[in-house]
Amino acid sequence: MTMLRAASPHDLRAIADLGQRLEEIEAWHGGDKTVLRAALIDALRQALDEGHAEAEAALMQDQNGLACARRLSRLTDAVVRAIHAVTVRHFHRVNVPSMGERLALAAVGGYGRGTMAPHSDVDLLFLLPYKQTAWSESVVETMLYMLWDLKLKIGHATRSVDESLHEARGDMTIRTALLEARFLTGEKKLFEELEHRFAAEVVAGTEQEFVVAKLAERDTRIARAGASRYVVEPNVKEGKGGQRDLNILLWLAQYVYGARTPDALIKVGLFDSAEAAMFRRCTEFLWRVRCHMHFASGRAEERLSFGLQRTVSERIGYARRDGMSSVERFMKRYFLVAKDVGDLTAVVCAALEARHAKPEPVLDRFMRRLRHPRRVRLGASGFQVDNNRITVTGDDVFSRDPVNLLRLFWLSDRHTLAIHPDATHLARRSLKLIDRAVREAPEANRLFLDILTSRNAPETVLRAMNEAGVLGRFIPEFGRIVALMQFNMYHHYTVDEHLIRTLGVLARIDAGEMESEHPLSHQIIHTIQHRRALYVAAFLHDVAKGRPEDHSIAGAKMARTLGPRLGLDAAETETVAWLIENHLVMSTVAQSRDIADPETIRTFAANVQTLERLKLLLILTVCDIKAVGPGVWNGWKGELLRTLYYETEPQLTGGHSAISSHQRVAHAQAELRKALEDWDEATFDAYKARHYPAYWLKVDVSRKIKHARFIRETEAAGQTLAIATGTDKFRGVTELTVFAPDHPRLLAVMTGACAASGANIADAQVFTTTDGLALDDLFLTRAFEDDDDELRRAQKIARTIESALKGQLRIADLVDQRRPRTPKRPFNVPTELIIDNSLSKNYTVLEIAGLDRPGLLYDLTTALGKLSLNIASAHIVTFGEKAVDAFYVTDLIGAKITQPGKQAAIRKAVIAVFDDEDAGPG
Repeated sequence: MTMLRAASPHDLRAIADLGQRLEEIEAWHGGDKTVLRAALIDALRQALDEGHAEAEAALMQDQNGLACARRLSRLTDAVVRAIHAVTVRHFHRVNVPSMGERLALAAVGGYGRGTMAPHSDVDLLFLLPYKQTAWSESVVETMLYMLWDLKLKIGHATRSVDESLHEARGDMTIRTALLEARFLTGEKKLFEELEHRFAAEVVAGTEQEFVVAKLAERDTRIARAGASRYVVEPNVKEGKGGQRDLNILLWLAQYVYGARTPDALIKVGLFDSAEAAMFRRCTEFLWRVRCHMHFASGRAEERLSFGLQRTVSERIGYARRDGMSSVERFMKRYFLVAKDVGDLTAVVCAALEARHAKPEPVLDRFMRRLRHPRRVRLGASGFQVDNNRITVTGDDVFSRDPVNLLRLFWLSDRHTLAIHPDATHLARRSLKLIDRAVREAPEANRLFLDILTSRNAPETVLRAMNEAGVLGRFIPEFGRIVALMQFNMYHHYTVDEHLIRTLGVLARIDAGEMESEHPLSHQIIHTIQHRRALYVAAFLHDVAKGRPEDHSIAGAKMARTLGPRLGLDAAETETVAWLIENHLVMSTVAQSRDIADPETIRTFAANVQTLERLKLLLILTVCDIKAVGPGVWNGWKGELLRTLYYETEPQLTGGHSAISSHQRVAHAQAELRKALEDWDEATFDAYKARHYPAYWLKVDVSRKIKHARFIRETEAAGQTLAIATGTDKFRGVTELTVFAPDHPRLLAVMTGACAASGANIADAQVFTTTDGLALDDLFLTRAFEDDDDELRRAQKIARTIESALKGQLRIADLVDQRRPRTPKRPFNVPTELIIDNSLSKNYTVLEIAGLDRPGLLYDLTTALGKLSLNIASAHIVTFGEKAVDAFYVTDLIGAKITQPGKQAAIRKAVIAVFDDEDAGPG
């Protein structure tokens, strides 16, 4: 049949089979259009199914994503051409067509490029000679209905040539789509007229307008999809460093230079052969990933989620190696490709600037924080300022003195000037000059340490160094973690990006920009003695990730080697090593230990040893958590860290550490008595006798006041059960206080009500009064910005708790309804249980870690309640998919759990909770 072009050696067998089937259908349908249509749809559906299966099989065998995308496009071409041919031949045949009875059919947009993912949209332009006629309307309608019957996602427009040009002038999206228009079938002269007039009447003279619009559009898209190319669940199509960035490069090259292919980019001088090869590699890899994603998910899934990462890595054939899992190796490759895409973008932008096609404000969009003085004396041979950016005076600047590769970025920071793309390009091509001699050169290390500890914009400059490859080449330990992803839900960025962001947070605290958010860090940062050590530790604290050895210990070893090389003295080097080895300690103690327990503070203080280290560790901990990703830091974590700091400081300075527990209790009681001046002596004496010493030592005075008034009001009303709610916007928590008769399952009921409501518990404090009543505090992570909304949620949870305690509903049923019925998450988190009797004087500490899920805390508290354990406090930490919960417990008579048999029972019950994810013990 003429409707299908001759198959090439790389075409799918399904295309040739389709031609044969259609010839048979046309031969026997007997003029019955209903029969013809049904047979045609069946044949086309079969061809699509077989073609997709063939394309997937070929992809699995040759792992060529670009070839797969082209096969799928040619398959779609065959289907569209077949529908058009049958439509004009049988459904709307015109023996002698007039001009009004002609049309051209073109592929536009992504389909116009001749590449498609398995579930890509099919964008079509029905091109008319002038206005639409009854015939053309009928043809378009018939074709569209058949395409929709095939379940294809169609994007279409029906326009004349004049209308297309008019729309393109006013709409940049339509202009871009026409730029990629590709003739499919129909009146070819009509399509050629559009091509010629589009070039002459739309493109000519509008190059600068198009460049500015496309780059602004890119900025908006990236801001929406994730500003960093190193987000751990990237959008392969729309994200930074993804396919759309490659598309933009070709759009700009085609619009400005008329270049459509990598080879054409070489001819017009945009790329050299190595860059053109890089473009091809990036294009193929991204198509490979995207096609695998579509095939694996069965839909147009563009976000490379954690679940798909494992699947795609297996489909491509990655295996575990060098201490990295198959997923981590695959994602490192992905991020390195994304980085290459960024390099290619810079090359094209530099060329566009040379043609004066792009105004300065757009070129400098990544350096908005930096000042741009008009005249600057650099004072360094080989460099000059060009259009407010630092560039080189010749191609031999780096070969003449390789230290200039560091000096380029030092000058950028010192003068707060952006670096010209030409200079960055030359730096990338000169990376091999950074050898051992350069790494050990005192001047090179001095320049680098100046950049690292700068008070200007170290984060911006370090990121530019990383993008250029200079950072990883100069610090090989850092180079190993470039583009390294950790396969978990906690970390939002690759390791190198996290380290650079950590240093950026530190620089902003140092500059006084974060006083309201981090008041204590702001207060103490200018009192520290080892500022340089703190900056180096922030930069290196995770540099040993991805190795078999514990990264904190391995990182400390690296710091002891790197410190002297960078110019640190012995004391600074040892401080850096200590900070790296202990960079997780303060966060762990603050979030998963009872910091009101004196033993916790004594143990932590013994590790820290000096006030200087305490200050440095606090600031580093804040910066580390803050740089993990959006939403990870909150006021509650800040409050815990500040409390730990304030409790530990006296231990290190010889302050109140000598005061006995009895004296501290008496002081706390006197403090509350002063606040409750409206209470008479007898009432207060009776009240203070109701609380055990642990209550007076653990609870801050503001909460003691709330508790006292709450309990008095409850009992005055004759109630035996009451629940108070409140919000704390600064700490980012909502407080739930329950006063009720003590019951072994009380905490389980409370955590179950929270789980049933989808509330996340940040912490729990549990107290029993001397007269057998429970006073329990739950601290919930905020879900709403507005206090009224948050209070309504808290009151709903309170009503659920009250109803459960009165026997009006079963918490277990509510929790079961909340449990997900979807497959398990794609993470393997081993269950861990540590039973420790040394962390607290009065309690056994159970530290439980495992895969998080809705209702987990309820399941654990229920299991511990069945073992007749009293839970004094619970400390809940979630690191993405990993839950780490610490419970301070005793037996029913208040003793620690020391019997091996009892410990074995606890271990068995905890493991059972994690082994049974579909139903809790309740």
